[in-house]
Amino acid sequence: MTEDLRAWLERIEKEGELKKLEGVHWDLEIGNLTALNSQRRNAPALLFDKIPGYPPGFRVLTGAILTPRRVALTLGLPADGTQQEMIDAARQKLKYWLANLDSFKPRVVSEGPVLQNIKKGKDINVLQFPAPKWHKKDGGRYIGTGHTMVTRDPETNELNLGTYRVMVQNENTLGFHISPGKHGRLHFEKYHARGQKAPILLSLGHNPLVFAASTLSLPMGVEYNYLGAMRGQPVDVIEEEVTGLPMPADSEIVIAGWCPPGKTMPEGPFGEYTGYYASGERQNPIIEVERVYYRHDPILNGAPPSRPPDDGSYHLSLIGSLLIEMELAKLGVPDVKAVWLHESGPGYFFVTIAIKQRFAGHAKQAALYASELSARAGLGGRYVIVVDEDIDVTDINQVVWALCTRSDPEKDLDIIRRVRSTPLDPVIKKPTAGLFASRALITAVRPWEWKDQFPEVIGLDEDVVAGLKRRFGKELNL
Repeated sequence: MTEDLRAWLERIEKEGELKKLEGVHWDLEIGNLTALNSQRRNAPALLFDKIPGYPPGFRVLTGAILTPRRVALTLGLPADGTQQEMIDAARQKLKYWLANLDSFKPRVVSEGPVLQNIKKGKDINVLQFPAPKWHKKDGGRYIGTGHTMVTRDPETNELNLGTYRVMVQNENTLGFHISPGKHGRLHFEKYHARGQKAPILLSLGHNPLVFAASTLSLPMGVEYNYLGAMRGQPVDVIEEEVTGLPMPADSEIVIAGWCPPGKTMPEGPFGEYTGYYASGERQNPIIEVERVYYRHDPILNGAPPSRPPDDGSYHLSLIGSLLIEMELAKLGVPDVKAVWLHESGPGYFFVTIAIKQRFAGHAKQAALYASELSARAGLGGRYVIVVDEDIDVTDINQVVWALCTRSDPEKDLDIIRRVRSTPLDPVIKKPTAGLFASRALITAVRPWEWKDQFPEVIGLDEDVVAGLKRRFGKELNL
């Protein structure tokens, strides 16, 4: 059996990575404490219990994969090695996961812990779970932040797992927002174009791997396979009785229902991963809840977005960067040495690529391709910087140094205008007839025409350094 959330919690608690808290209120207290906790790189995961107004055991988990160390522990990477060692290990694992997706198709079973409690009809009340109000100006209580939404394409039957914000409207109705072009939105729009209601399923508590898989921009229909590959065995799923959608058998909480055409309710505002309330209250689609499934003493996963870093931002930097690196190789861009999505540029806003220059225009080619690859998430590629291979792309100081000393704004800066964006883009004034943005491509590499004559970088004498480390390494922590 694969590791469920409870086994994961036991493991990270033994690693000293979990803090249990009691008596913290769902109204802003959990959200504010989570935000304060997220600003520390060594912060623990937080498990809230005995939440006022709720029975003991109805818990909320936040900060699950907030830190590089817990990302490593969750993905099976070297938890106490260097960042480069973790990146190298993740690169190898990602290649294996993607190459073996067909071996990890979900496995349909008839039983699982999620069936311990089933609510239907008048017994449904989604507020039986302590959904927090995360930010002061949020339009309501958001039960869906660290969750995954399962939808199906009515034409191809392909499944999608995605994380899109979900707000409580009332006891049996949820509201949600999905940006244009996202797979989940394409699915319900296809149903609505046929005049049909769209089936939707939410897994609200699970091993953080589920959240990790559903936040990435993966090809349509492979998320369950990807999740199985990460786990090392196929995911056990139960076909939900109303919608027919597969739900993870070991989920803590699952909500299933229908998104009807032509029905909307006010949703938002919501503090988003950009660090802003970038889109206000608007009419958005709803989910009419038909079934609620949950384990005894259920745990709700919370991963509220905020000004970065937040829960999931480091995982996105790590795996999202490697996905772009692999795609560039597939597209024929040679000698890409590294890619990094900086957490301070939320999501895919700020991309840095290191290359070994092979031909004139090589750096511009990498920048152009990467700007579109990073834009798959809907809002990405705002700044793409290409540097030489001697620059550590994960070190923002080195990136800025290369930007300031190897680029000439007149020659090395290009602007791409009127490209795709989303309602979450804070620089777009709303309302607007079109969600357009621009992207800056910067080639901060030694000029191709005279790169061999470019001023030499100041270096250290390796023999002298080795001797100094032997003499003073321990004392100075070298």
